[in-house]
Amino acid sequence: MDEFSFIASLRQPFYKQSSLIKGIGDDAAVLRNPSEDLVISVDTFAEGIHFTRQTMSLEDIGYKALAANISDLAAMGARPAFYLLSLAIPKEWEMEDVQRIIMGMREIGDTFNMDLIGGDTVSSGSLVLSVTVMGYVDQDRASYRSTAEEGDVVFVTGTLGDSAKGLQLLLQPEQELEHRTYFESRHQRPSPRAKFAYEVAKHTRVTLNDISDGIASEANEIAESSSIDLHIQYEQLPVHEALSEDDEKDKWILSGGEDFELIGTVARKDWPIVHKVASQTNVQVTEIGKVVPKSGEIGQAWLRKEGLMSRLNKSGYNHFK
Repeated sequence: MDEFSFIASLRQPFYKQSSLIKGIGDDAAVLRNPSEDLVISVDTFAEGIHFTRQTMSLEDIGYKALAANISDLAAMGARPAFYLLSLAIPKEWEMEDVQRIIMGMREIGDTFNMDLIGGDTVSSGSLVLSVTVMGYVDQDRASYRSTAEEGDVVFVTGTLGDSAKGLQLLLQPEQELEHRTYFESRHQRPSPRAKFAYEVAKHTRVTLNDISDGIASEANEIAESSSIDLHIQYEQLPVHEALSEDDEKDKWILSGGEDFELIGTVARKDWPIVHKVASQTNVQVTEIGKVVPKSGEIGQAWLRKEGLMSRLNKSGYNHFK
């Protein structure tokens, strides 16, 4: 396979987004959309760090790489529209291997009506994917981590810890668990909450952060950015019933990464809006705490468990440790 074959393989028979003027086939893509703000994010996925082929098929790798990027758009309240793919691939790979990755990306991309508008490839000793995504929000309606206010409700979507438990099960195939397929799927093919976030952001001020490194880290990021404290009730954290008796439950819930759910805050008066949108988009939302004035020099997250309040320290994955 050569670079030209790779680029040709990315071409779609037609494009779904009306703001695209020029897609694949020139030196760059051209977009035009005067009525909305453009949101852009990029993320890199390296074999041996973010995934292994022991636990992920090539289709799963493509699916999850794009899902993780869509989750970043969700955290901004953006509607996904485009993505670009840069691939570093082992020399011995065949075109069929690359097509399987792209197939996985297209599967979730089609779910969100996204167009693939560019790509590049280079030979490498190991597999590395770099995905750039673009989305739109109504003007001045992007959601940020820095907008939480005293009195807000703190909420999360979905259930927590599923992906980390799924990875454990994939690495320990002898372990017995009734809902094994569910947890493995949550690790291999997460469900970013972009439709829910886009609709909520259209109607109210909402602070959002996607749960990619564990809720302990993401809650502190909101607290620091907004200069407030978050008080979280441990007993209210949503957990799948199969995890309720797990010995490592706390680790999965608080520090398990890659759930790609959302933690957010919204004014108490607007909590019914969140509930209504969640029902319309078939997303589970759970109130887990409240926003209070900061107690120190910087905003912090706190956890109340069995009546005792303690600091909820950052404990998720950190690429530089």
